[in-house]
Amino acid sequence: MILKSLIAEFEHEVNSTRKLLQAVPEKDIDYKPAEISWTMGELAQHIATIYYWYVGTLTKDVYDLAADTLERGAPGDIKATLSLFEKNVEMARAALHAATEESLQHQWTMKVGDRIVLGPLPRGVVARSFLFNHVYHHRGEMIVYLRATGNKVPGLYGPTYEDNPGR
Repeated sequence: MILKSLIAEFEHEVNSTRKLLQAVPEKDIDYKPAEISWTMGELAQHIATIYYWYVGTLTKDVYDLAADTLERGAPGDIKATLSLFEKNVEMARAALHAATEESLQHQWTMKVGDRIVLGPLPRGVVARSFLFNHVYHHRGEMIVYLRATGNKVPGLYGPTYEDNPGR
């Protein structure tokens, strides 16, 4: 039952993520709200990259980020980021559909080389926090970036302020 819910949520939310990434304008791709922040392009690329991590999370008991490589393209190229997103979504979807209720209970660990950075935790907990909630967190940041640059924010859960100012 948990897996069925995760798949339904994934399918619903991937459309919202797509709308948000499609709203990123090339003219503001280098915007960043503070010196220590990512640019809008880097943030968009990170959001697209999280979908790549579904495979390592759902198919491996130990996921070593140092041993895994992903060609991301330039963060200043929103078209490349959108393409990366679509490719990663397809891989994530396949990994989700191959998972089982039992596999969500297995212990999972993320490493960078010899250093453990997350886990061991049940894979289902990691899917919820490291994958789903991680995307939602960064989507919220992207909304702030879009508004700070005067761009329209797409409605993800209904109309936005921009759709009905002054209500």
